[in-house]
Amino acid sequence: MLRPLLLLPGLLCDERLWRDCLPALRGIADPRVADLTRDDSMAEMASRALDLVDGEERFAVAGLSMGGYVALEVWRRARGRVTHLALLDTSARPDTEEQKRRRRALMALSKSGQFKGVTPRLLPSLIHPSRLDTPLAEEVMEMAARVGHDGFLRQQLAIMGRADSRPDLGEIDVPTLIACGDEDVLTPPALHDEMAALIPGARRMSFGNSGHLPTMEVPEQVGAALREWLQV
Repeated sequence: MLRPLLLLPGLLCDERLWRDCLPALRGIADPRVADLTRDDSMAEMASRALDLVDGEERFAVAGLSMGGYVALEVWRRARGRVTHLALLDTSARPDTEEQKRRRRALMALSKSGQFKGVTPRLLPSLIHPSRLDTPLAEEVMEMAARVGHDGFLRQQLAIMGRADSRPDLGEIDVPTLIACGDEDVLTPPALHDEMAALIPGARRMSFGNSGHLPTMEVPEQVGAALREWLQV
């Protein structure tokens, strides 16, 4: 029987974020990608994501970046049902005031009618420098365009309002994968080391030659890691 697997995208991301990892999960997982573009709080995002596994007694959950914040909220709400937890290129910390200031500046830019200017500004922090002038960069920008102006604003509001999850990490008692691109500048490796140290038995991995979006940059590495994680 295939294990239901809830996949949670990041800011300005949709189901394309996970596409190239899915072949590695054939035969062991039933992946379901949540739409995290329609709500402006972590609670609402988690509730919408949980609708995808309504009726399932148990399921696994993996989130990248903002999706990691939602994954932790899903775990808090349905901890008795979550069998496995994967937190990729994310953080358990809340936004700092400086991070909130930068988010508000991007939101203001978007509201001024310059939404298309948001992604080029963010791109160098999303993918490895070697991929900035490649078709993959274009795919990232197209994905952001699909999320759109309104979705972007809702996501930023949700991110700024998220809780500090660090006090909860010691209670996680399921197989947990903590992993990131080895050159992630948005959520650096040190943040993942912190989470791994706080979660009992967590496995800490790095994806080589990757920035903040390893599921698109090095999907073979991520797919193999997810397959191994689900088989624990």
